[in-house]
Amino acid sequence: MKIRFWGVRGSIPSPGPNTVKYGGNTTCIEIRTDDNELIILDAGTGIFALSQALLKEMPVAANVFITHTHWDHIQGLPFFIPIFIPGNTLRLHGAFDPVSGRGIEQIMEVQLQYSYFPVREAEMKAKIEYETLMPGQSVQIGSATITPTLLNHPVINFGYRIDCNGKSVFFTGDHEPYYNIYAPGDEGYEEYRMLIEDKEKSIIEAMRGVDVLIADSSYTTGEYPSKKGWGHGTFDSSIAMAKKAGARIVYCTHHEPTRNDEALEREFEKVLALHPREGCGPECRLAREGEEIEI
Repeated sequence: MKIRFWGVRGSIPSPGPNTVKYGGNTTCIEIRTDDNELIILDAGTGIFALSQALLKEMPVAANVFITHTHWDHIQGLPFFIPIFIPGNTLRLHGAFDPVSGRGIEQIMEVQLQYSYFPVREAEMKAKIEYETLMPGQSVQIGSATITPTLLNHPVINFGYRIDCNGKSVFFTGDHEPYYNIYAPGDEGYEEYRMLIEDKEKSIIEAMRGVDVLIADSSYTTGEYPSKKGWGHGTFDSSIAMAKKAGARIVYCTHHEPTRNDEALEREFEKVLALHPREGCGPECRLAREGEEIEI
């Protein structure tokens, strides 16, 4: 499999001279199977540059897996150029939304209204298909198996595991480690602790032994207390998760939009000093827009 990062920034695009090295586009990851099937994880602003690159290989059959429907993970969809061109296919996969009572089809329906965008879905020339997924329900895309896992975020968020010919990738989307909402000694504390442990175990098992773990690492441990409940992880929590799961490489992504390249590297160096690689533990890297790796 090949993995390419087209967007690694969190919350809002932050292009400019201070984010040139790691990039300012929001989340989008391209996966290519050994048979060149196209899988796209999230459709942040990074998907626009990806779509331009895809124009060289039309007709395009793109399977896009949405982790969740916050803007920074879907705002590039209307600018995915192949959907304007006949002969292409966009298959959009994602979760059922219990708030609206709708499936993944609502993403395009909401964004492509004349109030917000000049072209309606009915005017798109490509074939657009939708598949609403359930946790643990695997989808086969050619030689690849994609399995969604429910993670912790203020809205329904799927992490996706992709398995293909003995290689594997897991992407968390946005994920905050579970924490107990009760204080020690409160009624309900112990019951909630056991619930959290069960959820954490199921998540670790879902990413067990992956070659590459791509994880939400928005904050430092010092920043986290003021961001608690916002639905994002830290560098430290991502590395700890990778160690528990036995991942070979962990990419820290969803970079805080106010953190420039220099500050990002500085904070990451501090984290690496606290968590040196031991034995066959995971190699830790910062996700960088434009980087491509093969596993």
